[in-house]
Amino acid sequence: MSKESGLAAQIIRQGGEVVVIVLLAMGLQMLWGAHWLTGHGFCVAVVAVALAKTVFFFVENLQHILMATQNDMPYHRVLGLMGVNMAQITLAFALDYWCLETAEPESFSSINSAWSQGEQLFEFFFFSVLNFSFFGFGDVTPQTIPAKLVTMMEVVLAFFTVIFLLSDFVSLKDSLRIRGRDEK
Repeated sequence: MSKESGLAAQIIRQGGEVVVIVLLAMGLQMLWGAHWLTGHGFCVAVVAVALAKTVFFFVENLQHILMATQNDMPYHRVLGLMGVNMAQITLAFALDYWCLETAEPESFSSINSAWSQGEQLFEFFFFSVLNFSFFGFGDVTPQTIPAKLVTMMEVVLAFFTVIFLLSDFVSLKDSLRIRGRDEK
C-alpha cells in the first residue's frame, strides 16, 4: 500500500469515526426523547457508552503509536494523527457531557438550562478541551457521580495519550528500532 493510499484510508477511517461519535450521541438523545429509560438509567447508558469509547480510543492510540514506530512514520505525521484523535476524543466526551446534562440537569455546575442546545454543546466542548489539556479552569465542574465518572475517563485517557504516547514517542521509536535490529 502506498503512503498516499494509506493516508487516504486513514482520513476516511477517522472521518467515519467522527460520524459514529455523532451518531452515538444522536442515538442516545433519541433514546432519551423516547422516554424508555429513567434519568438514572439513561445516565448509566451514557457512562457505559463513554467507557466503551474510552477503551476504543485507548486501543486505537496504542495501535497508532505501534504503527508509527513499525512503519518509521515521520514525527510530524504522528503528531497530526494524534491531533485528529485528540479532537475526536474531546468531541466524544463533550457529547457525553451534553447527554448527561440533558437527562439530569445540574449534572454540571455553571450550565444554564435556559441556554440553547448550541450554547450548551459549546460549553461542554470547552470543558472537554480543558479536561484533555489538563488546564481545567474550574468554570464547569461535574456534580453527579455519572458526570464525575465520565470526566475521570476523559482525564485518564488524556493522561495516557499526552504523557505516554506523545512525550515518549521518540524514546519508544528508538527502543523498538534497537530491538528490531537485535532480533535480526
